[in-house]
Amino acid sequence: MRNTDFEEPVRIQKVIAQAGIASRRAAEDLIRSGEVFLNGQIVKQMGQKMLIGIDHLSVEGRRVDISPKQKTEVYALYKPKNCITTLNDPQGRVAINDFFPQTSSRLFPVGRLDYDAEGLILLTNDGDLAHQLMHPRHKVSKGYFVKVRGLVKNQALSTLRQGPVIDDRKHQQVRVRILHTVNDKTWLELFLKEGTNRQIKKMFLNLGYPVLKIKRFQIGSIKLGDLQSGESRALSTEEIKQCALNHF
Repeated sequence: MRNTDFEEPVRIQKVIAQAGIASRRAAEDLIRSGEVFLNGQIVKQMGQKMLIGIDHLSVEGRRVDISPKQKTEVYALYKPKNCITTLNDPQGRVAINDFFPQTSSRLFPVGRLDYDAEGLILLTNDGDLAHQLMHPRHKVSKGYFVKVRGLVKNQALSTLRQGPVIDDRKHQQVRVRILHTVNDKTWLELFLKEGTNRQIKKMFLNLGYPVLKIKRFQIGSIKLGDLQSGESRALSTEEIKQCALNHF
């Protein structure tokens, strides 16, 4: 952390992210669930700040170490189908941390994939990097293979290319092309620069094509490659630099 962080109050979710515990968005979830304490008192305000070096912060019963930031680690993971992206699930479903690589760092997922979707997701111990990759203004492109029920005609995809309207809100343009058809099903390749909740399912259902399968194969310049379901690999130093510089 910069020296100025030790002189001015800092938002608690930023401290959690910089300590490599969770992304800022996930830190907000931890606050909402009552897992964050400041000086022994439960944190109830989302924008609450703290003085680093003076105040004491704990998350999930463990004190947060505000020591100099550890080395950034980023992994590409093939998230299996029927696996929840959050680290803990009250319903007892298979969670993504069951497939985390063995490392001394505390990793967390960058963004999410639907429970029944599969494919590439990034893991990191760097909350600031995760925030950068997830923030809408960076428009990080994500590639998907999608199987739908029905024989899709190319002209039906024009509304997606112009920017689909989902839940009364116009979304960014979608790059999409038909790969092939099998019986009464169509495989497509598409790229999104945003990923609102269940966006792919909603926009195809609006066209009359229920989605049967979603597989994400690319995030920015990072590709799934030869990874099999449940496998992971560490990103190279150059790949991490590309993420950090947002050269997608």
